Amino acid sequence: MAEEQVQKLTHFDEAGDAIMVDVSDKQVTERRAEAVGRIRVSPEAMEAVMAGTVKKGDVLGVARVAGIMAVKRTAELIPLCHLLPLDSCRIDLKEVPEKGYIEATCVVRNHGKTGVEMEALTGVSVALLTIYDMCKAIDKRMVIEEIHLAEKTGGKSGDFHF
Repeated sequence: MAEEQVQKLTHFDEAGDAIMVDVSDKQVTERRAEAVGRIRVSPEAMEAVMAGTVKKGDVLGVARVAGIMAVKRTAELIPLCHLLPLDSCRIDLKEVPEKGYIEATCVVRNHGKTGVEMEALTGVSVALLTIYDMCKAIDKRMVIEEIHLAEKTGGKSGDFHF
């Protein structure tokens, strides 16, 4: 069973060595990926974010820009990712004070030979890490959780909805 699984994993060659997948024969298609995650914060941190009183500045604005920057640098962070031309990237951040978290959503689109799932996941992760960094003086017990691919469209493997 393990041998069958290795053969299906595209980031390994016949000898089991890690490789970047060869996409040269794939067709260019429209691709979209959406990732979601959240960070649990204390009531004090939530209040400071919502009031705009965090000493480091506009938490959600900075986190949004950090997430977009991370999307554009994904291939530098994840060893076997392809460097991709991107058509668009959007990071949405939503305070949910009644549940004690801030939710991040990242949507990435491109026309390419491989998908943008890793870019969307990286964007969410870095946006949430930025919130942690900017609020850690108020709350060191923040928890980043539930980062996942919510959906993807395009490509050979078809559509996916979590």
